[in-house]
Amino acid sequence: MDPYSPRPEDRFTFGLWTVGNPGRDPFGPRTRPVLSPESLVEGLARCGAWGVNLHDNDLVPFGSTAAERDRIVASFKQALAAHGLVVPMATTNLFSHPAFKDGAFTANDPEVRAFALAKTLDAIDLGVELGAKTYVFWGGREGVEAEACRDPREAVKRMREAVDFLCAYVVEQGYDLRFALEAKPNEPRGDIYLATTGHMLHFISTLEHEQMVGVNPEVAHETMAGLSFVHGVAQAMEAGKLFHIDLNAQRIGRYDQDLRFGSEDLKQAFCLVRLLEGTLGGERYSGPRHFDAHAYRTEDSDGVWDFAAGCMRTYKLLAARAEAFDADPEVRAIIEDQADSAIDPLLSNFTPAKAAQLRALDLDVDALGERALRYERLDQLMVEHLMGARE
Repeated sequence: MDPYSPRPEDRFTFGLWTVGNPGRDPFGPRTRPVLSPESLVEGLARCGAWGVNLHDNDLVPFGSTAAERDRIVASFKQALAAHGLVVPMATTNLFSHPAFKDGAFTANDPEVRAFALAKTLDAIDLGVELGAKTYVFWGGREGVEAEACRDPREAVKRMREAVDFLCAYVVEQGYDLRFALEAKPNEPRGDIYLATTGHMLHFISTLEHEQMVGVNPEVAHETMAGLSFVHGVAQAMEAGKLFHIDLNAQRIGRYDQDLRFGSEDLKQAFCLVRLLEGTLGGERYSGPRHFDAHAYRTEDSDGVWDFAAGCMRTYKLLAARAEAFDADPEVRAIIEDQADSAIDPLLSNFTPAKAAQLRALDLDVDALGERALRYERLDQLMVEHLMGARE
């Protein structure tokens, strides 16, 4: 079997909105057919995906009756069972309806906030019914163009009240469900509240049920902010808060492109996969690898499945390269060259004795400043592994 073909243990997932994107954009209509959720499930199964995720209205059109909703959900469940796919994550569309033009949970109008909460309660029920264990919140409209419209402190307070309310609902219902908050700096709003993963991590620390809330970082969103996505993910992992992740590609300084994973900035993609897979020695991320991306507008329906297969294959290629890189003796020698087990225990868990020992160390700081770290060579080794020049 091709070692780069996807397997269920890879936990690769796509959203209905990703492979279902028909190629429309703000400047033109669709360029390929709109496919049914059942057809998308079938296509993902053929590609080797493990799961499929959805917004509520990706599956059940807005305004559907209860009977229509039940019929649609039953048909979707049949497709999942027939093709062996699962639904690990669900979310709510709180950005498309005109009612959300000033936000959902942070809108000034309390009737809009009430509608947003009620819609989310129903969508949580749908997600749990389909088997989701993670529920993502992306505040696409939670922001401003006219900054004077509200005190931003009030916006954060409203967001906290909404998340606390929904956490309490999940607890009361006895659902096995965690929340993951997704940051983005701008688009479709001029500025979006809680703009980065770092913002979200602090916000979570203020919640009533912070233990059940983590983050869902996205490559494109953090890159749009001009930040290192790898560092944001690492901070979330170190805090035990990486509950989900959105993989795609993005060119810095552009609109939210949602490109095929690995199609831009291969070095960052490599370092991200290395981090997630734990090849350097850290704990491996065990959650779904979700591709929140879509095929180029130039593609037909067949091109959509080329895109999906490409996301998964690139991830596995990078995982193999990361494993080889971290097993390379020269790489290990450079990374481990600065380790000093005698000093490390002094650098944490303060005691007066440790402080005294640190002050008594005979350190040649001039020699430290002159010491070559060989990071040029390390980076070149990474490039050579990426390009297949080293195995």
